[in-house]
Amino acid sequence: MRLIAKAISRDYLNVSFKSGDNTVEIVERPGRWMDTVRLKRLQSDLVSVATASLESGALEYGVLSGERERLENAIITLVRRSKDQKPIAFNALSLMDVQQSRARTRVIHLGLVMVDPSERQKGLSWILYGLTCLLLFLRGGLRPLYVSNVTQVPAVVGMVTETFSEICPTPEEPEPRDFRKVLIAREIMQTHRGVFGVGADAEFDEKRFLIKNAYTGGSDDLKKSVDEASKHRDEKYNAWCMRELNYDRGDDVLQIGLIDLAAAQRYVSRTVPRGSLIQLAALGVLVVTRRVFLPAAHWFNSKRDYGLLRAR
Repeated sequence: MRLIAKAISRDYLNVSFKSGDNTVEIVERPGRWMDTVRLKRLQSDLVSVATASLESGALEYGVLSGERERLENAIITLVRRSKDQKPIAFNALSLMDVQQSRARTRVIHLGLVMVDPSERQKGLSWILYGLTCLLLFLRGGLRPLYVSNVTQVPAVVGMVTETFSEICPTPEEPEPRDFRKVLIAREIMQTHRGVFGVGADAEFDEKRFLIKNAYTGGSDDLKKSVDEASKHRDEKYNAWCMRELNYDRGDDVLQIGLIDLAAAQRYVSRTVPRGSLIQLAALGVLVVTRRVFLPAAHWFNSKRDYGLLRAR
C-alpha cells in the first residue's frame, strides 16, 4: 500500500492512497483552501463521473453546481483509475450545523454517491459507503456523530439502517421517538434543502420523516420509478419503501442516526474487505496521529516555534 498524507491543515482531511488498481483521494472542505485551478479540476472530475452515470448528466445541485461555496462544507471521496487517472466514482458528504438544545451540533449528510457504470461491482462500496464517516469518527475522539440520509432507494435505506446506529425511520421504527432527531430534521428541512437538491415546494411529513415531491430542487434527474430503484436483499426494506413512498410523485425518506463505536465495529467487520484491513488501520493511525499525538509532540517541544502550537 502506498499512503500519502498531505498536512495542509490539521483541521481538514487531505489524504490519498492506493487501493488495488485505483487511487483514492479524500479532501475535506476543499472550497475553503484549494486554489481556483485545482478546485475547477476537482469539480470537472465530479461532473465527469456524473455524466457517465446518468443519461442526461444534468444534475445542478450541491457539489455539481460549480459553486465554490458548495464545496466549502463538503467532504469529497474521489476514486480514480491509477493507470490513466480517469475519475470513476465519488462520494460527496456534506457537513451541516444544526441547533441542538443550546449548542450547535454537527451532522454528516451522507450525500451523493455516483459510480461509472463500467466500474460497478468492483469492490468500491467499502470506500464509498462509510470510510470517510469512520475517519471523522476517529478524528473526533470516538464521540458519536449524527448522520442524515435522503433517499428513495430501498437498497440504500437498508444499507444505512444496518450500518449506522439508532437510525429512524425504519420498518421497525416508522415514526421517530427521539425528539432530538425531530429537531434536527426540522432544521435540516428549513435551512439545508439545497444540500440534497430538494426544492422549497416539497412538503415534509414530520411524523413519518417523509419528503413529498422531493425532486424539484436540482436533483430532478435522480428521480426513480419503482422498478428502477435498486432493491435490498432483505424484503422488509423493499416492502416498507413501496408502502411509504409515492414513486410517481417523487417522495424521499429522511433518515437520521449516529455513527458510534458499535456502528464503526459493524462497518469494519461487515463491509471492509479482509485484504484492506491493514490499509484501513494505517489510515486510522494517520488521522489520530494528526489530530492527537502530533499536536501533543509539538506542544512539549520547547526548542522549536510551532506558531499557535508553540510550547510555553
